[in-house]
Amino acid sequence: MATGAPADHSLMKLALAAIALSILAGLLAGGRFSNLAASTIRWPGLAVAGLALQVAPVPGRLLPMILLYVSFAVLAVFAASNIRTVGFALVLLGVAMNFTVIAVDGGMPVTRHALIASGQSSTLSLLIHDGGAKHHLAGSGDHLLALADVIAVPGVDQAMSAGDVATYAGVMCVIVACMRRRRVPDDPLPVTRVVHGFRPDVGR
Repeated sequence: MATGAPADHSLMKLALAAIALSILAGLLAGGRFSNLAASTIRWPGLAVAGLALQVAPVPGRLLPMILLYVSFAVLAVFAASNIRTVGFALVLLGVAMNFTVIAVDGGMPVTRHALIASGQSSTLSLLIHDGGAKHHLAGSGDHLLALADVIAVPGVDQAMSAGDVATYAGVMCVIVACMRRRRVPDDPLPVTRVVHGFRPDVGR
């Protein structure tokens, strides 16, 4: 859940921690960091663009929501184009879950308990009196609260949704899978061919 620069900073710390843990898990599983650098993930620029749209500092309420919806579409295309790679199915599921609750409730609901338990009590009054364009304090009029930001993550001051958990888990699986992937040799062993009826193994 992000409502400003401090929250964005906490989200960045959480993302970096997840990436670091993924790399460590990949190394412990026998993977190589060089394999990650040489991975063949399609259209990585879409991931960068989708995430940039979500944190773009734009004024008002309508434009941030429009950019948020566009970012979900971009991230969904990115995940779908790499669906055969382990982990991207989870990423796509997470994106779909977050999009669904935001579309139904006009933004991501955040529960009071999740805010307090994650150390964001100062954000509580802000959401009560002036709900953000992308997040608002969960109320009786909200639906699909099971998919809302209800999971407190103390230490990094974050409240997460089930969709966030699925997305992070998917990204971690992608990193580990890419690190463990074995590269195909550039010069494979020659294959014996039959040319004009001649077989070199005959008569030996």
